[in-house]
Amino acid sequence: MTEKNKLLAQNIFLVLAALFIASLVASNLIFQKFFYWYPVDLEVFGVKLFEISVGLLPYPVTFLITDILSEIYGKKKANQVVVAGIFASLFSLLIIYAGKAAPATVWSPVNDETYNLVFGAAPLAVVASMLAYLFAQFIDIRVYHFWKNLTKGKYLWLRNNFSTFTSQFIDTLTVLVLLCSFEIIIWDKFLGLLISGVIFKIIIAALDTPLLYLAVYFFRKRFNLGIGEEIQDI
Repeated sequence: MTEKNKLLAQNIFLVLAALFIASLVASNLIFQKFFYWYPVDLEVFGVKLFEISVGLLPYPVTFLITDILSEIYGKKKANQVVVAGIFASLFSLLIIYAGKAAPATVWSPVNDETYNLVFGAAPLAVVASMLAYLFAQFIDIRVYHFWKNLTKGKYLWLRNNFSTFTSQFIDTLTVLVLLCSFEIIIWDKFLGLLISGVIFKIIIAALDTPLLYLAVYFFRKRFNLGIGEEIQDI
């Protein structure tokens, strides 16, 4: 690889890592707002079928990016970004605590009560998210490479969807169990939110497959990579 291509590969890796970390941190901070992502009046276990947290909106981006990193940069680089996401989330937790300790002024648009209402559950949410995130992301990468090796680099859609479906279910299950255990969400909502969240993530995972193909096509053409070949030494 030429020095120019090596520099480009490094810069793209940094951009993908930044998008991954930003999506992860944002999902932890905004999770307390829930909405209906499809206007159908169906209920399952007392929860609207399409009722989910807005924290799920940026989260599928993380799985798309880890699949791109796994396919192009390899398992080691994908794992490095996952670990970086953990440190970024923990650092955001420290910032939240610092903001909570600083008393609001009389004229502050956001007073202490509002701040605590919005971010009060964030520490527990970060803990729950990090544990779920660790299980899900490392499983996603492992399952992805299992199918990649088994199919000798072929059938990109298979490893993308199998890895994402598996990891997204584990992530949703783990985070809901922890949030209900921390009493952030009542247990009556557990099954409904689990089913709604998994359905949403499966649909998004299926929809992002063309984006993965497009990204992989770009990398293979730009860096002259063969099927299953990865960028090395960046």
